[in-house]
Amino acid sequence: QYSPDSVAGADGDTDPTEITFPGCSCLTSSCVVHVCSCLCHGENYSNLCIKPTDEEEYARPIFECNAMCQCGEACQNRVVQRGLQFRLEVFKTVKKGWGLRTLEFIAKGRFVCEYAGEVLGFNEARRRIQAQTSKDSNYIIAVREHLHNGQIMETFVDPTYIGNVGRFLNHSCEPNLFMVPVRVDSMVPKLALFAATDISAGEELSYDYSGRFHNLPVTNREQKTSEEGSILKKPCYCGSRTCTSFLPWDSSLFPPP
Repeated sequence: QYSPDSVAGADGDTDPTEITFPGCSCLTSSCVVHVCSCLCHGENYSNLCIKPTDEEEYARPIFECNAMCQCGEACQNRVVQRGLQFRLEVFKTVKKGWGLRTLEFIAKGRFVCEYAGEVLGFNEARRRIQAQTSKDSNYIIAVREHLHNGQIMETFVDPTYIGNVGRFLNHSCEPNLFMVPVRVDSMVPKLALFAATDISAGEELSYDYSGRFHNLPVTNREQKTSEEGSILKKPCYCGSRTCTSFLPWDSSLFPPP
């Protein structure tokens, strides 16, 4: 079932469509950084492109203006919520099953599409993962955000049964997209994919399933997890120069081998 936005999952813990954030009181056509309450962390976009993080160790939180805000629909702090703006095509790849490519040029920093699906709780995500066989495709993504107080906020999205074109994106060890959690109406983030470089028409779109970008160095913990999970991991056919040979694997949702 196609849905442009994420929906509440089977366990019903969170409803991503519920508006829980208060809106800003800006009466201008476009909100101003440090004046607008939605932009207290800094400017998010410039000419529809996501602002670079200046090589910071951590990505800063992104909050867009929402349905409760008094600013107009033309506000430059409304990007991901506007949805798909480019012509994309689902196509059959040689080795990777279905894939997704763009039919037009996409400039670096532009929002491309959301990874939308059912928003699940941990228990339901683990139940679905453990019910899969080695022949099943896994679409469930686990996003972990580290908060300033040491807590970790987890978001699990599964587009297996309900989702959008994001489910057809393949992994690459040298991707042309990167994922950023963007919040609009509530603390449930939209998993937004932005162009990491200029992308030509006809080029396949991809991102790094592990959350790393362009294969940053693997930590000792990740290396140990990778070795433990090598039996369950699937081969990677991205063909990039720095290919790690296997698709990323998250041991926290899987039963021990």
